[in-house]
Amino acid sequence: MGGFSLWHILILALLVLLLFGGNRFSAMMGDVAKGLKSFKQGLSDDDKPAESPRQLPPQQSQPQQPIDITPRPAEPTAPSPSSDDQTRS
Repeated sequence: MGGFSLWHILILALLVLLLFGGNRFSAMMGDVAKGLKSFKQGLSDDDKPAESPRQLPPQQSQPQQPIDITPRPAEPTAPSPSSDDQTRS
């Protein structure tokens, strides 16, 4: 009662064959086989050593000027008049 018997599997296979038809089912299996083949080919491509990167010819560059980053003391700013000072006058 809890498991599948041979009859259940045969009936299920017959229904799948009727729903998908012989041509569709074989085409799907062919597509699955192509997918597995390309997957295996992709895995074998990963095993091959990668080509060495091409060396770029050295470019002549101009020497860069050093940037002056010496800290300067902060300049004090005059306190801005607050709104309370303006209303008292």
